[in-house]
Amino acid sequence: MRRLLFSLLLLAAVLCGCSQEQKYVIGFYNVENLFDTSDDPLKDDDEFLPEGRNHWTQDKYEEKLGNIAHVIRAMKDENGAFHTLLGVAEVENRKVLEDLVAQEEIASAGYGIVHHEGPDGRGIDVALLYRPDQFELLESESIPYTFEGTEVQVSLSPEEQQAFRTRDILMVRGLLDGEQFAVYVAHLPSRSGGKGGDLRSVGAEIIYRHSEEMMEKYPGIKIVVMGDMNDNPTDESMKVWLHAEGDIAGVISQEVYFSPFEEMFKDGYGSLSYRGEWNIYDLILVNYSLAAAPDGGLKICETADGYYGYVFKRPFLTQQDGKYKGTPFRSFSYGEFIGGYSDHYPTYVVIK
Repeated sequence: MRRLLFSLLLLAAVLCGCSQEQKYVIGFYNVENLFDTSDDPLKDDDEFLPEGRNHWTQDKYEEKLGNIAHVIRAMKDENGAFHTLLGVAEVENRKVLEDLVAQEEIASAGYGIVHHEGPDGRGIDVALLYRPDQFELLESESIPYTFEGTEVQVSLSPEEQQAFRTRDILMVRGLLDGEQFAVYVAHLPSRSGGKGGDLRSVGAEIIYRHSEEMMEKYPGIKIVVMGDMNDNPTDESMKVWLHAEGDIAGVISQEVYFSPFEEMFKDGYGSLSYRGEWNIYDLILVNYSLAAAPDGGLKICETADGYYGYVFKRPFLTQQDGKYKGTPFRSFSYGEFIGGYSDHYPTYVVIK
């Protein structure tokens, strides 16, 4: 019996790829409109001012900060450690990030911030929070969203392409446990009006091409792509233009990305709900070097239920009654602050 138990434990360790070694949590969270209360004349932030449509006061801002920090702390309590890397979307500026990481519940993580001001019309950006005690920052780049050289059939006219503005894509390179990592954080164009599939495909194409250059420049580099893609893992942007594969056994070269949330989506999991349907737009993908670790070192780990990703869905993050019962407990409803967290659940993966 002891021998059988030992064999089962050994098998579990092999499945995860590493047994008792140090684990690192890498995640993404769309924090839903994290704006400060100050007017920025260069941004369309009027609705997030005390006299604006949302009556965005200092008290509401501080409550929002505390809520997001509480979510990050809750994930820490579940995993036994704060995220090593946490990508975030819908943040107004560096100040809101500084205020967030200073919150009492998460200040002990000592998060560093990587953020570049972008050209988005709403004034929202993406950013990366990282633990300097685990991740050594080497460089970062704000990659412009451009139609130049795209092979995607785009519906916009040349004039419309020239005028189009959306979030830049953030790339961060650094060392994690002595290994080269590149992390991309994206918030691809929205589905407003049911459109934009071609625009999201362009964004995925930009990420893929840039990551190809990184893999050529730094052979063996481990790459993480994360963000609010505004597409599901089975959509064209991910499958065709980011070359994503939902079966880890099918990731056999650097040309293919492993998409941990594809099987979860097919099985009914979701990170946000729209008109009664669950979607996983909050995606994390990894390249062959991190999916298979052919040269050893860190690799993505399988969960206890056979997946490779986690959707952090907890009762306190979920609407408990009313029309939207069972969906993410959001911060805003019809322009009113209702004291929730976000209209998205966080997602994350674990590597060892």
